[in-house]
Amino acid sequence: MKQEINPKDTSRAQAFELWMKSPMPMVTLIKTFDVTRLYKTSRRRNMKFNMLLCWCIGKAASQIEEFYLLPAQGKLFKYDRMAINVIVNNKDGGISNCDVPFCDDLLQFKSHYDALTQKTSATCQDINDDDAVIVGTSAVMGTELDGIVNQYSGIFNNPFLAWGRYKRHWLKTTLTISFQFHHAQMDGKQATRFLEALQQTINRTR
Repeated sequence: MKQEINPKDTSRAQAFELWMKSPMPMVTLIKTFDVTRLYKTSRRRNMKFNMLLCWCIGKAASQIEEFYLLPAQGKLFKYDRMAINVIVNNKDGGISNCDVPFCDDLLQFKSHYDALTQKTSATCQDINDDDAVIVGTSAVMGTELDGIVNQYSGIFNNPFLAWGRYKRHWLKTTLTISFQFHHAQMDGKQATRFLEALQQTINRTR
């Protein structure tokens, strides 16, 4: 569920005034993660790497209060739950959007992820969860990338993460991830806390 709230009643009051009307309010941070643990877990448990990464993103984001606030249409909204948006290759050769509800239980998230992405791929129909705050993701798997800067359309203000193929080293696997967020939603302090939490979550995933 979402509800409109008064920005002045939140810790984002000053940032909302400063950045809500900015023509370019998005900030992009790029960080290289050690995903060795996630790579090994994916192979050992026969789970999709990108599914595991999406769960880790949700797990880390759910710990940051600002992720549940979203500036849109000159207003500020608060949500009580989260979903991870996944870009799915559909059967017609195009792409479709699929919002997967986040939950702490990895196996339950995997069940939702598999069922919803398969349905989206087969039907070519977007699955949107308008009552959840959306954390966008995009896996550009055609090559290894050093970074991605997403376009800012002024339509979608939700946080967005994107990555290419992971890089295999002798004893280590790394992945560079781009994280874009609206400055009215959070500052660098919260954004970097999220990135640190994401690395810690990746390290703990078994």
